[in-house]
Amino acid sequence: MATLFVKHAVQDFGRWKSVYDDLGPTRQAMGVTAASVHQDAGNPNMVTVMHQFSTMAAAQAFAGSDELKNAMKNAGLAGAPDVWLTDDVEQTAF
Repeated sequence: MATLFVKHAVQDFGRWKSVYDDLGPTRQAMGVTAASVHQDAGNPNMVTVMHQFSTMAAAQAFAGSDELKNAMKNAGLAGAPDVWLTDDVEQTAF
């Protein structure tokens, strides 16, 4: 598995979330198997998103996709996103 993390400031969380939700079918079609959205405890307009994929190739394709770039452009980001990919070594549920 692979995980894509994106952290960015947004101008308005509600506007951003609407664009994020609209991208749901595209995320699924591009191989996202799980996702979560997180707001910074001290700043609700600082958002971190996690997307999991079955392969690193799928994660890289989504991260570089025009669909994601266009969504980010339309979502009202306040600055450049911080994006990173990981190979998932272990996942444990308690």
